Amino acid sequence: MAMPSLCQAAFAVFRQIEPIIVLEQLGSTLFDTALQMVVRDRTANITEPGHSSEESQQTAITNFYMTYNLIIKLTPIIPALVLASLSDRGWRKAPIVVPLSGYLLSRLGLLLVVIFGLPLKLMFAAAVVFGLSGGFSAYWPGVMTLASLGSTAADRSKVMMRVELVYGVTGVVGSLVSGHLFLLYSSSLGNGTVLLSVSTLLNLLCLIFAVALLQVKRVNSEDPEESYHLLSHASRYTRLAGCFTGINMVNMVLLFAAAFLYDFAVGGAIEVLGSFVLKSPLSWTATQVGYGNAAGCGIFVTSFLGVIMFRKCVGDETMILIGMLSFAVGIYVMSFVTTTSLFYVARLLNLFALIPMPTIRALVSQQVPASRCGIALTCLQMTLKVAGIVYIPAFTKIYQNSLTWFPGLVFMISSVITVISMIPISIVGCRSAQRQQYVRIQGD
Repeated sequence: MAMPSLCQAAFAVFRQIEPIIVLEQLGSTLFDTALQMVVRDRTANITEPGHSSEESQQTAITNFYMTYNLIIKLTPIIPALVLASLSDRGWRKAPIVVPLSGYLLSRLGLLLVVIFGLPLKLMFAAAVVFGLSGGFSAYWPGVMTLASLGSTAADRSKVMMRVELVYGVTGVVGSLVSGHLFLLYSSSLGNGTVLLSVSTLLNLLCLIFAVALLQVKRVNSEDPEESYHLLSHASRYTRLAGCFTGINMVNMVLLFAAAFLYDFAVGGAIEVLGSFVLKSPLSWTATQVGYGNAAGCGIFVTSFLGVIMFRKCVGDETMILIGMLSFAVGIYVMSFVTTTSLFYVARLLNLFALIPMPTIRALVSQQVPASRCGIALTCLQMTLKVAGIVYIPAFTKIYQNSLTWFPGLVFMISSVITVISMIPISIVGCRSAQRQQYVRIQGD
């Protein structure tokens, strides 16, 4: 009797979204380290007149990532919207299954580049395929939609942060082993083949799980729980269903503005951070790159713990401000990093930096009924795509032009923009407090 029960329990677990997140994130962290090191190796001998070898390599690396990331930001826009529409019509697995196919093909593309010594520019074609599948722009809102529809409105921010926790812990594990796997050889094929083979296999398993096992909860769009709009009310602690049925567009605009600015600041800094650690005085190896990526993923864990701790005593808006302040301070310190130990100090100061985005997503998702949740989260993701289209070339060019005299300038700019992004959230907090006071007066 115990064995069948155990098998049923295991089968029930495999039908949840968490195994999909684990397999995808493991594959992605391995791929990210592999791509970073392959790009470094392929640009090692590039020289430009009037520039040192390191400056030429940094320019080549950042130019590659600028083009690669712009393709990834631009191409998924229409496919992600189409998949979101299909999701809201009942095809909830579509925004997950279709992008996972793109993940698999892009990983396979880099593996072929390494094995056969193909030009690195072929990864631009792999990025197009990845984007046309919807990419992360469709996949992550799809994951968040399933997570949000399987939770109550009051617990939604906690559930979304739990998803982020699974994502982060998996990223830590994958990043820690990625550098070591990169150094393993597969016969005479060279560095990276074992790492990329494992990454491709993990993404294949992830796709199989999503197609064959993933279970989607059917939600009644008329469920009164789903008609509860958090930002139309005093706070998440006061449930007043029916008092305010319309969407508070002012708060929605403020939330989207804050998300845009914060993503602009964070994305711009991270855009050049991978290149920054490869140059002197840090000059990281593959193993150190893996450890550095693990430190970044570890922020998912500390941010989750922060949500658990802060949500007992402060509102969502205050939690977002704490997270933004954490990133602003940490990335400012990153401006002056010259040693690996100081790098980890800066990352440690970012320990709550991932609280803002999932909390903003939770607030946005509670502003719409279940039938429109997918499109709402995807629209937010598209807003972040627009930010990416701007910050990728902007921060890349600033970094290239300040490389010789102050390479940390981009991090300082990122810190300033983060502080600016705190203004819309502060206004939302003030409006919510006023609404709460008004409701209490009316209740008396």
